[in-house]
Amino acid sequence: MSYNIAIAGAGIGGLTAAALLARQGHTITVFDQFDTPRPVGSGLVIQPVGQAVLDEIDAGEAARAKGNAVRRMLGHEADSGRRVLDVTYDHDPNGIHVGLAIHRAALFDAILQSALEAGVAIKPSHQVTALRDRHLSFRSHDPQGPFDLVIDSSGASSPLSPIQAKPLPYGAIWGTVPWRDCGLPQDQLTQVYRRADRIIGIMPSGTLPGSDIQQAAVFWSMPRDAHDAWRAAPLSVWQAEVARLWPDAAPIFEQITNHDQMTMARYAHGTLRKPYGDNLAIIGDAAHKASPQLGQGANMAMLDASALAKAIAQHPLQDALPAYAMARRWHVRIYQAMSWAFTPQYQSDSRILPAFRDHLLFPISQFGPVPRLLTRLVRGDMIPPMASLTPRD
Repeated sequence: MSYNIAIAGAGIGGLTAAALLARQGHTITVFDQFDTPRPVGSGLVIQPVGQAVLDEIDAGEAARAKGNAVRRMLGHEADSGRRVLDVTYDHDPNGIHVGLAIHRAALFDAILQSALEAGVAIKPSHQVTALRDRHLSFRSHDPQGPFDLVIDSSGASSPLSPIQAKPLPYGAIWGTVPWRDCGLPQDQLTQVYRRADRIIGIMPSGTLPGSDIQQAAVFWSMPRDAHDAWRAAPLSVWQAEVARLWPDAAPIFEQITNHDQMTMARYAHGTLRKPYGDNLAIIGDAAHKASPQLGQGANMAMLDASALAKAIAQHPLQDALPAYAMARRWHVRIYQAMSWAFTPQYQSDSRILPAFRDHLLFPISQFGPVPRLLTRLVRGDMIPPMASLTPRD
């Protein structure tokens, strides 16, 4: 059957769902609050499982052309110089598995183009406020509907999702600057830690739309309530601390000359037990929120979109929503649990946890089967992302 489907939110997950479902022959309308749909944020990593979804909508080639292949994640402690993170994407040096570091704008463009080519209609300046009797209500427009299905992809502050999430004590400021050669490999995400109260990161992230200049995403962690104090202080104070903790990073970070070049991101942790309701499916951050420590946020949203589209293709609509939830349940739960366990070791005021991380967990991570388990964890396929919807040979 062909359904009339509304999607709240023109983000990565919403547009991916739109492209997939429009290709199945459904009528898709995406409602977005902005006057022109646009991405929010800096760089991110699309893991191999997310890249597979991009290929489903024929956006993989465009994304890879703008992104940058990452083969390794490496981190060391600022004071001791000790390695405390070392994960490769493929233990075969010539292996095919890589992370795709990309600016959100470049990823957004690739997915948006796929959605438009599939016939998706996008209505900007429509801020969704409620869903009643299969009709969507908006802040400054008349209600629209009825819809056979509404997909909530409106993010962490969704008005449609009942999710309750616990704010995490730490967030981060993010920015994008041109890449400068400072001795760091361009196929590596590099981080430096000062205990668990500081993370400094540099990720070569490909090029921006309409440009061929290589970029880098940079980030600096801080307590969620420290942003105003950071903005009030001279940038030179922060630049000096960056240079002291990580001298090699100075050529990259010295390009930050205005506080407005860095955007604060605050995180929360929570998961819906039931990511659907009557004529409603909930995907992405509206269904599960976590810190970005494992680099899975956008990937989870795209996997949700793919699982939902597969469920709708394989089941009547009343059965498709429970099938979607079942397919994603264990993958989401395991990654949420891993994020909950790992985050305090890298973003907290604890003195004990980073010592535990550096002197016990990291040495263990380099022996036996553990490196390969960590590789699968980062790649996103520690367990099948949607096993119950995957055809068996």
